[in-house]
Amino acid sequence: MTEKECKFEYRKYAEAATRRVVYGFIGLVATVAVVIFFVWAILHPHKPRFVLQDVTIYEFNISQPNLLSSNLQVTLSSRNPNDKIGVFYDRLDIYASYRNQEVTLANLLPETYQGHLEVTVWSPVLIGSAVPVDPYLTPALKEDINAGMVLLNIKIDGCVKWKVGSWVSGCYRLLVNCPAFIPFSGQVVGAGPAIKDQLAQQCAVDV
Repeated sequence: MTEKECKFEYRKYAEAATRRVVYGFIGLVATVAVVIFFVWAILHPHKPRFVLQDVTIYEFNISQPNLLSSNLQVTLSSRNPNDKIGVFYDRLDIYASYRNQEVTLANLLPETYQGHLEVTVWSPVLIGSAVPVDPYLTPALKEDINAGMVLLNIKIDGCVKWKVGSWVSGCYRLLVNCPAFIPFSGQVVGAGPAIKDQLAQQCAVDV
């Protein structure tokens, strides 16, 4: 066999070996993906359920030109409805909004692991000091207060991870929206007693 034929045979062998390695790697990745898919499909994870238990308003005062000061404490619970999957809550920011405008600073909830069917309760304080609001919101807010009812939305924006055995998934964005209808006696809150409203309001959850 000539030197040229030897080089040709070696090249063919090297190309065939490379193809086998590539095909083997692709097959391994596909097998792992199929296994993960079937495990996921069998376990069928359900998103956590949130309930806004109550809201206590210590201050809620709109002043000129368009500044809102608020101080409130909320109590909300989360339940993991899965009996085979744990839930990690990571970097959860909670805040209050009025007509889609954030009116308190975001409060970071502690990182939490929630076992199978477990319930977790948080009671953060949300504060906004002289927060500028859009000019069109001021008359709308005053009308709501005078009418005796203000709709606030308690929102959570963060990350949730699933845990099966020792395997932990990547981060999935968690969005929670809890409507809170707060009764007012036609006046702002601040100088007088706090307003506490028992709600037990189901929240909308998107993962």
